Amino acid sequence: MGLSKSSVGLGALDVGLEIHKKRENDIVAALAGNPNVGKSTVFNAMTGLRQHTGNWAGKTVASAQGYACYEGQGYVLVDIPGCYSLDAHSAEEKAAGDFLCSGEYDVAVVVCDALCLERNMRLVLQVLEQTDKVAVCVNLMDEAEKKHIRIDLKELEKRLGVPVVGTAARSGIGIEELYRAVNKLARGETERGKKSHGRGKSGGPKTQEEICRGIIEYEEEKYAEGDRRKDRFFTGRVTGIPVMLLLLFAVFWLTIVGANYPSEVLHAFFSSLEGKLMNGLCWLGVPESVSEMLVYGLYRVLMWVVSVMLPPMAIFFPLFTVLEDSGYLPRVAFNLDRCFQKCNACGKQALTMCMGFGCNAAGVVGCRIIDSPRERLIAVITNSFVPCNGRFPALIAIIAMFFAGERVGGSLGAALIMTGVILLGVGLTFLASWFLSVTFLKGTPSFFALEMPPYRRPQIGRVVIRSVLDRTMFVLGRAVLTAAPAGILLWVLANWKINDMTLLSYFSGLLDIPARMMGMDGVILLAFILGLPANEIVMPIIIMTYMSQGSLMEIGDMNVLKQLLIANGWTWKTAVSVMLFTLVHWPCATTCLTIRKETGSLKWTALAFLIPALSGSAICILFHRITLFF
Repeated sequence: MGLSKSSVGLGALDVGLEIHKKRENDIVAALAGNPNVGKSTVFNAMTGLRQHTGNWAGKTVASAQGYACYEGQGYVLVDIPGCYSLDAHSAEEKAAGDFLCSGEYDVAVVVCDALCLERNMRLVLQVLEQTDKVAVCVNLMDEAEKKHIRIDLKELEKRLGVPVVGTAARSGIGIEELYRAVNKLARGETERGKKSHGRGKSGGPKTQEEICRGIIEYEEEKYAEGDRRKDRFFTGRVTGIPVMLLLLFAVFWLTIVGANYPSEVLHAFFSSLEGKLMNGLCWLGVPESVSEMLVYGLYRVLMWVVSVMLPPMAIFFPLFTVLEDSGYLPRVAFNLDRCFQKCNACGKQALTMCMGFGCNAAGVVGCRIIDSPRERLIAVITNSFVPCNGRFPALIAIIAMFFAGERVGGSLGAALIMTGVILLGVGLTFLASWFLSVTFLKGTPSFFALEMPPYRRPQIGRVVIRSVLDRTMFVLGRAVLTAAPAGILLWVLANWKINDMTLLSYFSGLLDIPARMMGMDGVILLAFILGLPANEIVMPIIIMTYMSQGSLMEIGDMNVLKQLLIANGWTWKTAVSVMLFTLVHWPCATTCLTIRKETGSLKWTALAFLIPALSGSAICILFHRITLFF
């Protein structure tokens, strides 16, 4: 079809930022639409990019742009945040409205949901008041067909006076027609003027109801009854919370059980290469000290990162993405809304908390969906109380080593413990939100309408590709990039001595007293401090430090790794303290920088750093004192 696609700087886009054209005659098209209409999916289908999509309102809170070439014509596609109207009620709606009113585009493509077309017409009419170069993309036509909903697109086009294209973006259906419509609009080749863009005989704008009247046909009046039955089960007063806990438990059980064998296989493979690497470096004439630094420092920490972190991530992220694509995450927000209301916070915070499970920095950016500045700050400051994907592998590894046996019952117990850890993080989020709402950020909770998306069958192929490439490999890549220099640095610190004491021993010794008060040791606390750039490297730093202080032994499977920790004084109480501090401590550097950018305040950034840090320290000290007492 003559379509080529490429990225030209995917990322945040503010109004006034330069549009990245490759050629002077490139057409700039703005993709607008209500939240959760598949706008980002249309963007991905048109550009070939992988802008993260999700089956819930508020997933896209920043703009992005991409480039595509269709039949020789270049297009710059701008994906702006979802909004219900141009009357801004939140930060992302203001960004969307400002861009649509800026005129920095040639054509506006308004993406609508075929399942609730009438509601989407409000935004269509408002955009038509800004420009006459509008194309209406009625997306999710495949979902409408499954529910036996028929839409007369020709009649809708006649009433609006602008091109209307039906698409099923997930399958790529209708994308070519959409390109042609955009091209004709940009070149002024459409038959505009025959209709007055949705205006009635009196000259006033037609209502949403008038425009949609008679063009939507429901073969089954109770087409949504199936979703309502599911909602009564997943969000019912009696069943909602237990089902949520059961699903969370199942995800962690599958992750823990499934990660063991791949970890052993990966470790055996990488271990077999260690001797060959040493021999190869010696053959190349590399000095012995440098060879040991590269193999025993850099390579071994990378070996641990890949063999221990990759399998659980490769299982957990696809499972989490399935829940996301199915439309279940907004139901979680509904179930937790009452709890956040009691904390004088906003129920939308449940959605930003779910984003935090993937990345706390993304969760902070996601707080833009909260209208109230007070409640938005509460959500930003408390987002790091839930573990991000960088902390999950460490938690799973510790639980697997110290609390899971060889039998199936051990893995069930480990999954139960992991579920409890996550619930503790959620509970601490409630507590911290309440504390802020009665101290620094006093106020009453606001009310909002939470849109429940339709249940959808996840596309397993897309789920696997997206979760592996966009999440697993991203996290693993960041871990490798940060762990590699950390391994070299630790080897250097462990081999440079001052008065017969290594620098590593010196620094960890300085931290030993406060660390012992928290049920840990100086090495562990030093690892958390050095792990500020990324949470993924905390456990590798701990292991490499222990190994550097003694003989540079080879890390074997989980049992050998456990023996290494036990040899350095770990007990089950140490493991619990490390888990608690892993769950709640200062946010990573990326999250801190994101908080600074989102709040524009060093004060709130410092508070977002200190509250979880002090909370985690206090919890560990309290746990340690309790164990000593008993």
